[in-house]
Amino acid sequence: MSAAPAKQIDYSLFGGAESFDRAPRRTVVTAPTSKDDGVSYPGPPLNPNEFLWLMTEEPHRSRRTAIMKAHPEVTKLMGHEPLTKYVVLFVVSLQIATAISLRHTSPLSPLFIFCAYAIGGTANHNLFLSIHEITHNLAFRSIWANKCLAVFANLPIGIPYSAAFKGYHMEHHRYLGEDGVDTDLPTRLELLCLNNVLGKVFFATFQILFYALRPGFVRSQKLTMWHLYNVVAQLVFDYILVSVFGIRPLIYLIASSFFAGSLHPCAGHFIAEHYLWDGLEQETFSYYGPLNLLAYNVGYHNEHHDFPSIPWTRLPALKALAPEFYDTIPSHPSWSMVIINFIRDKEVGIFARAKRLSKKSCKCFSSTCTSR
Repeated sequence: MSAAPAKQIDYSLFGGAESFDRAPRRTVVTAPTSKDDGVSYPGPPLNPNEFLWLMTEEPHRSRRTAIMKAHPEVTKLMGHEPLTKYVVLFVVSLQIATAISLRHTSPLSPLFIFCAYAIGGTANHNLFLSIHEITHNLAFRSIWANKCLAVFANLPIGIPYSAAFKGYHMEHHRYLGEDGVDTDLPTRLELLCLNNVLGKVFFATFQILFYALRPGFVRSQKLTMWHLYNVVAQLVFDYILVSVFGIRPLIYLIASSFFAGSLHPCAGHFIAEHYLWDGLEQETFSYYGPLNLLAYNVGYHNEHHDFPSIPWTRLPALKALAPEFYDTIPSHPSWSMVIINFIRDKEVGIFARAKRLSKKSCKCFSSTCTSR
């Protein structure tokens, strides 16, 4: 009597890995074309000793123009989202309440660490992304009101950063991939020091520090009164919290921020968004999985870069409106597997980022430009 055939396992449910014995296909497409069948690798490995330098303009402006021409009704999706302020209020309240409830718990106890990772890491990651959403002025019509809400959302993070983030993030959109301007890009020092398995483990563990400290080393920012408001509000909040409830609630909040940008499932989006995969010269990747529910739909990242004026609640509607533009773009099936593949796969690493010269130093963006 012959044995029953083994059940075929759909490894895509676990993040797209067909096998743990070889490098998996890491990106998927909804509607494969003749150039990409959704299984094979479409390009050769990248040079692990250098970033990928492109002389073409970033892709989002041209796709935005094409979508607006094909679907002029897309403008109806633009505008602020009133729901955002209520989500921010809930998460801020949750974090403060959790921090206070742990005031008698040792920071080294399993309960404290579990809460800081599972509850605090998820909540503070949500607040990081609420500030991202507010930075685009999508919570209120008033710019002043958006800035105030960003300062408020910053409170459970423990360290003031919302005002500084706004300037750097706007440059990230406006000058995507431009060396010395887009501070989302790794530096050459990072490439030299972290281009190995241990280096990638270190980078993935301390992502939050790289994103917090790198901008100051790459490009200084002009300080404004909002930077001062952000710092003062945070210091006053931290002082009151420690004075009334002791140091442990503040330790919880800062630990939550660390976990939010470390080896946490939600933190996979930091790597997933703009690292290059599968030999593709694709600078932005989306993710359409369930973690978007906790992350202001930041996984819809191609959609967000194409239309930064569309709030998080309407990004799925944008994808549904223009499937001919989005369904053929490779996307990530799992943020968790992005972190795992980033660390273990030698074909992906710090080098897997597209860079272009700053427009100030090179005005040519044609495909035939050879200036470097």
